[in-house]
Amino acid sequence: MKIPATCPCGGPSFATCCGPYLDGAAIAPTAEALMRSRYTAYTLGREAYLRATWHPSTCPPEPIVSDDESLRWLGLEVKSALRLRQRKAESDTEANSDSVEFVARYKTGGRAHRLHEVSRFLREPSDGGLRWFYLDGSFPDKTTRKKDQ
Repeated sequence: MKIPATCPCGGPSFATCCGPYLDGAAIAPTAEALMRSRYTAYTLGREAYLRATWHPSTCPPEPIVSDDESLRWLGLEVKSALRLRQRKAESDTEANSDSVEFVARYKTGGRAHRLHEVSRFLREPSDGGLRWFYLDGSFPDKTTRKKDQ
């Protein structure tokens, strides 16, 4: 697959944004960086990266991406990285969990769709250091969601 010049997550360039994470040259330092890199992995069909960054307790056994899928990712908007609003005084447990709310737009079957998710992440020891992992996500109720601006 062709490597994009600009990063699919909205960053300035793939080489300086999500590229190092997907190529294994760096580890995402925050839950938001991991979420952005996972979105980029979806756009590029990088199954191995998605599995490596999905928490083992919730990673599905079936394929995550499909080559024959007629799905095209169109853009990402990060609504909030929830821990950014928390106070600096927090327990060790809270420092190792985070949530990121985002909207990803995609097109399939000639129709455009939006995936609005609040993703949960855990930071745990792995390969001699701490790494962020995607745990799971929830989909905000449209009736309680604020209008998009």
